[in-house]
Amino acid sequence: MKLSNILSSVNQVEKSKFINVLDHICREAMEHDKELAKRVHSLDGQIKHASSGDIVQLFKLVLPHFEKAIKEQLAMLGAQASLLTNIISRDGNSIARMTWIESLYSKEWNSIERLAKETETLLDTPSNDESLLSEQQRLSIYYACLKEAYLNDERHNREAKITDDERGILNILANKLDITAEHRSATEHLVNQIPQNGIDDCLSSMREIGMLFIRRKDQMVFVADELVALLNRIQGKELADKHLLRILRTLSDAELNNVLKAHGKRIRGIERKEKIETIISMGLTTTAMLQNDICPQEANVNDRKERLKQLIEDLSLNLDKLGTTLDERTSLIIASLNNSTEAEFNILSATGFKEMFASLQQHFPELTATLQTEFEIEDNEPLDVDKLRALSITPYDILYVLSNEDVKLVRDSMGLSKRGNPRLMILESFADATDKLIENYAALAQRDLNKLKAANIDIAEADIGVKFEEVTKAIFEQLGLAVDEDLRRSINTSKDKADIILSLSEDDVIIGEAKTCKSGDFAKYSTTSRQVKAYVNRFESSGKRVAQVLIVAPSFSDSFIESAEMDTEINISLLEAKGLKLILDAYKSRRNPKFTAKLFTKGGLLKAELIAKNI
Repeated sequence: MKLSNILSSVNQVEKSKFINVLDHICREAMEHDKELAKRVHSLDGQIKHASSGDIVQLFKLVLPHFEKAIKEQLAMLGAQASLLTNIISRDGNSIARMTWIESLYSKEWNSIERLAKETETLLDTPSNDESLLSEQQRLSIYYACLKEAYLNDERHNREAKITDDERGILNILANKLDITAEHRSATEHLVNQIPQNGIDDCLSSMREIGMLFIRRKDQMVFVADELVALLNRIQGKELADKHLLRILRTLSDAELNNVLKAHGKRIRGIERKEKIETIISMGLTTTAMLQNDICPQEANVNDRKERLKQLIEDLSLNLDKLGTTLDERTSLIIASLNNSTEAEFNILSATGFKEMFASLQQHFPELTATLQTEFEIEDNEPLDVDKLRALSITPYDILYVLSNEDVKLVRDSMGLSKRGNPRLMILESFADATDKLIENYAALAQRDLNKLKAANIDIAEADIGVKFEEVTKAIFEQLGLAVDEDLRRSINTSKDKADIILSLSEDDVIIGEAKTCKSGDFAKYSTTSRQVKAYVNRFESSGKRVAQVLIVAPSFSDSFIESAEMDTEINISLLEAKGLKLILDAYKSRRNPKFTAKLFTKGGLLKAELIAKNI
């Protein structure tokens, strides 16, 4: 979930914790950062009174200073904070209850404790391996250096800890000695044992330095997407595990074997799934794996560059350039995957995403359990598209959780072409289904089942209202508007549920309502106005400014239009469904359309023909 949406979903006390951290870092940084000082002064220096949008902008501006502060504070918090950082920055753990994080911590601690004992036994056993450096010898060197880095402070009467500089040297040493991430953690556990308890206190300490938010009323922990990316950088993690999984799914069995052999791992009798899991758990740097490991040792630079070019095609990465060197191509792949989330959500509309997820659940009834296991999601509530979106799990991520064979089964059962990337074929098929509903948008608004069936759209009458809402979102998305599902989910309650939220800026929104009507004009103004006024109050109490309420319906009665125009409490715009479709058609027909959401803020019944003419 984005930082702006988390700020909207936590209370003022929790929000103030983060603002205080930001304020402290700003004050220190302003002394030598003129641009930052200028931005702060534009707020009259009152960061504590800034809006959510201003806070997010300040966070982006102060990010290098913020990252440095987090890195320093984490080193002071010790091994327990390092382990928790690894957990909360992993895929699917950015929103979780404290009890769930405790269970993940306990599982991880037990695993490290077990491996630490095995490592200790190995270190104490005489080596009969006469090779240049056996695994035992490599671990022994790393253990000795890590122990020295940790304990050398005590000789100078200082608290024992590993500094940033020492950590950097140890990371290079571990890479050169080919020490896996698991063995690094286990070895450090031998030198500086990770506490088994006290997780709540450690999370609170991490909250105090601005790493996370804790909503006390339900004990929910939130880690903003921007902070997850920051924590990955601090940990030296080039790619999230879900993106590394995509690369590994794309590699051949021979290439997976090359990676495992390069690091002394068994390959005989090991299933493909286990090979992939082993490589992910090893914590290899993506750069080294792509440049050195996937190709045979005798491959030259040109061969390796060609393999990366093919990988870019296999992953369907949309790059402006391919790069001319091995380093450039590697960097482009990593950067593209790291920045892919927003574009991948835009591949499918909200409707298309829900339909794809429902279809995959029919093919694989165990899909929900698989996703919960893969992304470590607690099973205390149903897993739906809204939850996945909040966790930044995209349609691509779901399809890559499935094996290549499973994806091909889905493709074949859907009757799709066997040429091309099967995952991309599946995604495009659900995008096409949404386009068909958009073409019949007016019939959907009028709940005209006969017209929908004539267009080969099979839909139950009970589902039309929800489908109309979802297709309306899809149209707004195609108009280039920011349909903010994260914000809608974070602020909606079981009682007050706005249909659509269009974000104009970090703080300004349009609240949208999509209403179907089977016969005649939509005329329920009193009921509708009570609904939208409740939504406006809720959003404004969360620090948002509601620029307009937009109601979309097949048509409106004269009394409805008059009441909306005369309402002095809120600003309401009305738009007929056929008019919205007309605007979309005009938008698509222009090479450089000029359209803004502010065209929906004029109030009263909007003249769609005039808007379409001036796009």
